Amino acid sequence: MPQSLVGRMLDDLDTPALCIDLDRLQSNIQAIAGLCQKNGIAWRPHAKGHKCPAIAHEQLRAGAIGATCAKLGEAEVLAQNGVHDLLVANLVVGERKWERAAALTRWADPIITIDHFVQAEGLSRTCEARGTRIRVVIEVDIGLDRVGVQPGRDTLQLAQAIDKLPGLKLAGVMGYEGHLLKLPDVAEKDRKIREAIATLVSCKDLLTKSGLNCEIVSCGGTGSMFHTVACPGITEIQAGGGIFMDGMYSDKCGVTDLDFAMSVYATVVSRPRKGKAYLDLGRKSISMELGPARILGYPGAEVRAMSAEHCEVLLDEQSENLKIGDRVRVLVGYHDWTVVLHDTFFGLRGDRIETVWPILARGAMQ
Repeated sequence: MPQSLVGRMLDDLDTPALCIDLDRLQSNIQAIAGLCQKNGIAWRPHAKGHKCPAIAHEQLRAGAIGATCAKLGEAEVLAQNGVHDLLVANLVVGERKWERAAALTRWADPIITIDHFVQAEGLSRTCEARGTRIRVVIEVDIGLDRVGVQPGRDTLQLAQAIDKLPGLKLAGVMGYEGHLLKLPDVAEKDRKIREAIATLVSCKDLLTKSGLNCEIVSCGGTGSMFHTVACPGITEIQAGGGIFMDGMYSDKCGVTDLDFAMSVYATVVSRPRKGKAYLDLGRKSISMELGPARILGYPGAEVRAMSAEHCEVLLDEQSENLKIGDRVRVLVGYHDWTVVLHDTFFGLRGDRIETVWPILARGAMQ
């Protein structure tokens, strides 16, 4: 059993294994919590990247107000494990899901996202029938062009309609500036993020001037948070992935103030010729589709390609001495698509296994 490995050394793990550097994880958590505190806003970190109640509680201890979830299933798992203030930042549609959302109010305080009256009406009908009331936020399209009601009149009309429905409590608005995360020019990125968030805040102002409640203005991902936190009018950010960091955030989003805390421990299984090695991990163990994977301690070694269970590494003079049976830590290209491939986090303090955290919300896609 994984728990029996607590107190053992890193080399006692079989590979591939998903590992967390606990010192770096806690440092990243404190850095993001401190950034929010400095700017006078709340932190509601996204749990879709870690799917782990133990990590959510680490964030709560650092000052987070709750958690953001991608799906109701994630919220249910977190609620069952003592996390109660939960924003489901995705659209909840269908009788089965409305029933689950209503039931969730009995043992947590969820917030459901809405961008159309059809969603609101169905959720209202179910909550009224079950004798409960649920908070909702309106998702506004602030430029991502994915989901969300249009800002301005459309947002106001939807808010006014929601406000009249029984079983619902209008709590605020949310938006995501995800289309701006990878802009290479820092000044342009900052300007466009401020413009997008100003659009969201203008919706809040429109609602409050019309006598509607709008206590929550939620936004902000890891790739934009260092800009978003300084935008006036927001109340919270959802940035979650920065606790791990990865190749996408560092190389494509320009995030430099956080440390890589996640790696996949792997074994060299083949040296077919000089300058090339293969590891016992592949696309079923790690994601590098959105960002580069790197071999920790071997900066000149290049992760060139992956198949299902093979990882091709091109070696330089400093890494040429890697031999079959050697172990390496591979820093992940994108944590979100890596975590879902594993059942367990192995938490390391140095090279010693200090804790084993089950990824309890893995597979919670509904």
